[in-house]
Amino acid sequence: MQKNRSIKDELKIFQEGLAELISPDELEKKLSSSREKGAPLRIKYGADPTSKDLHLGHTVPLRKLRSLQDLGHRVIFIVGDFTARIGDPTQQTETRKMLSPAEVEANAATYQEQVFRILNRSQTEVVYNSKWFDAMRPQDFLALAAKYTVARLLERDDFQKRFQENRPIALVEFLYPLFQGYDSVVVRSDIELGGTDQKFNLLVGRDFQRAYGQEPQVVMTLPIIEGTDGVQKMSKSLGNAVGIQDAPDEIFGKIMSIPDALMLRYFRYLTEDGSAKAAAFEKELKDGKIHPRDLKVRLAKEIVTLYHNSEAAENARRAFDKVFREKEIPDNIPEVTVPKDLLEGGKMETLALLVRAGLASSRSEARRQIEQGSVRVNQQKIDLERTAIALDGEVVIQCGKRKFARIRPS
Repeated sequence: MQKNRSIKDELKIFQEGLAELISPDELEKKLSSSREKGAPLRIKYGADPTSKDLHLGHTVPLRKLRSLQDLGHRVIFIVGDFTARIGDPTQQTETRKMLSPAEVEANAATYQEQVFRILNRSQTEVVYNSKWFDAMRPQDFLALAAKYTVARLLERDDFQKRFQENRPIALVEFLYPLFQGYDSVVVRSDIELGGTDQKFNLLVGRDFQRAYGQEPQVVMTLPIIEGTDGVQKMSKSLGNAVGIQDAPDEIFGKIMSIPDALMLRYFRYLTEDGSAKAAAFEKELKDGKIHPRDLKVRLAKEIVTLYHNSEAAENARRAFDKVFREKEIPDNIPEVTVPKDLLEGGKMETLALLVRAGLASSRSEARRQIEQGSVRVNQQKIDLERTAIALDGEVVIQCGKRKFARIRPS
C-alpha cells in the first residue's frame, strides 16, 4: 500500500520467487482497491503446531510475508491449534496420529516467539482457529461439509493415490481442506500464501469464500525447500531439517553439509535479498571467481547471523574449521557429570552413557551410531564390543561429525 510505488512495481514484488499466482489480474484489482480505500490487503498464512520447532523450510513463506508487510500490507497468521489435532494429510501416505489438545498447546507455546523473528509484530494479526471451530455445533459442521463433494476431494493427488492403492483415508482427513478453506472465510482473507503442496487447500478457500458471498482470495504458492540431504522436503521427522532455534555450531555444520547444488537455492529463499545474491553468486561460480566451499561458508555464516548474530557466526566458523580442517576437538562443548553411584567399577555402560550425555536420544539410536562407526572416545573409534567406558577422569565422546560431550565423574 505504498503510494510512492506504482501498482506494476508492487505486483513485481508480490510475484518475485513465486511458483504460481492465481491470478495476476485478480491481484492487480485487489491492489487498486486497496489503494482507493486506503486499507492494507489481508494476507493469510496458517501453520499447524504439530511440533515445537520451526525450521528453515518454514521461513520461506515467512520471509515472503515480511516483504509484503514492508509494502504496508497486513498478515493474518493463523495458528491451527484445531486443525493440528487432525494433521494436514497433504503428501501423507498414511493417516496421521491425532494429537491431543494438550500436545498442540505445548507445541504452540513458542510459535509466536519464533515467527516474530521474521514478521513485523505490529503488522501481524495472530488468531487461533480453535476460536471458531470449538464454538461450532454439529449442525454447523454438517453445513460446512455439505458445501463440498467427495469427488472434488478425490481430485487431490495424495488422496487419489491412496485410494487407488487401497490405503485407508480417514473421514476426518477429508474434512481438513474444508477447515482450512473455512478459515479464509472467517478472517476474510484477500490473499493466502502457502507451499506448492498446499495448492489444493488454498483453492478450497477460494471456493468457500464464493459460497459464503465473499470475493475469492488470490492464491500464491512458493517452492518447497529440500532438506540438508538435497532430496526430500525439509522435515524434522526425516532428520534433514535446520531448526531456527538450533545452536550456532549446529546450524553452521548442517549448512556446510548440504550438496553444492543446493547453495544458490538456499541463498535465494533463506537469506535477505536472496534473489539478487543468488544471481550474482551464480555468475561468480560460473566464472570461477569463487570456490563452492567459500560460498558455502558465506551461506552458513549468513544464516547463523540471521537467527543469532555475526559474532556467533564467526565463532561457529572457527569451531567448524577446528573440527573438520584441523581435526581438533572444539573448545566449547557440553560438559556432563556422572554421579559416582551410577558407576560400576568406575565404568558406565556405553549405550546408557551416550543417552545421558545427550549424544543419542535412545539406546537404539546409540547402538546404531556405534554400528555406523560414528562414535569416538578420546578420538578413538569404538565398536559394540566395548560395552562400558571407564570414567576415572575426563573423557571426550564424539558422536557423528558435530556432536561432542566432555564427561567426568562427580
